[in-house]
Amino acid sequence: MFAWFQRVLPRKSDFFGMFEAHAATLVAAAEAMDKLVDGGPAKEQIAEVERREHEADDIIRQVLTDVRRTFLTPFDRGAITSLIGAMDDAIDEMHAAAVAIDLYELDRFQPEMKQIVGMTVEAARLTAEAMPLMRNISKNGARLHSITEKIVGLEGAADDIHAAGLKKAFQEDSNSPMQFIVAREIYKHLERIADAFEDVANEIDGIVIDHA
Repeated sequence: MFAWFQRVLPRKSDFFGMFEAHAATLVAAAEAMDKLVDGGPAKEQIAEVERREHEADDIIRQVLTDVRRTFLTPFDRGAITSLIGAMDDAIDEMHAAAVAIDLYELDRFQPEMKQIVGMTVEAARLTAEAMPLMRNISKNGARLHSITEKIVGLEGAADDIHAAGLKKAFQEDSNSPMQFIVAREIYKHLERIADAFEDVANEIDGIVIDHA
C-alpha cells in the first residue's frame, strides 16, 4: 500500500526555482517602493507592488500544494513552508505600506522613510542572492550566513532610523497631530517590512544550521 502511495506522489518539485521566483517579486516590489518614495508616479508604483504581491501569492500557493504532494523534498517540509511564508510576509508588508501611502495620499516622504525603503531594496536583493545558493547548502553555508548577517544588520539599522524619524516627525508636526499620525502609520509599516526580512534571514540560517 505504501509503495503504491509513493508511486502516486510526484517524486520531486522545483522548490528552489519557486524560492528564486518569489525572491524576484520581492526585489521588484521593493524597487517600486523605492521609486514611490523618491517621487515616482504614485499610482503606477503602487499598482506594481500590488501586481508583484499577487504573483507572490500564486507562488506560495504552488509551494504549499507541492510540499504536500511531493515525496522527496530538499529539506524538512516545515522549513520549506516557514521560509516561503516569511518571504511572503515581507511582500505582504510592502503591499500594506503601499496601500497606506495611497490611502493617506502621501506624496512627500521624510529622508528617514527613504532610507528605510532603500534598506528594504538591499534586503530584497540579498534575499534574491541567497536563494540560488540554497541549491547547495553544504558548499554555500558560509556565504549564506554572511548574507543573513547583513539582512539582520539592516533590520537593526532600520530600527534606529525609524526611532529617529518618528521623533523628528513628532517635533516637526507638533502643531498638526494628523500629519504626525500619518507619519507614525507609515513608519510602522516600514518597520514591519524590515522585521519580515529579518524573519527570512532567520529561516535561512535555520536551514543552513540543519543542512550545512
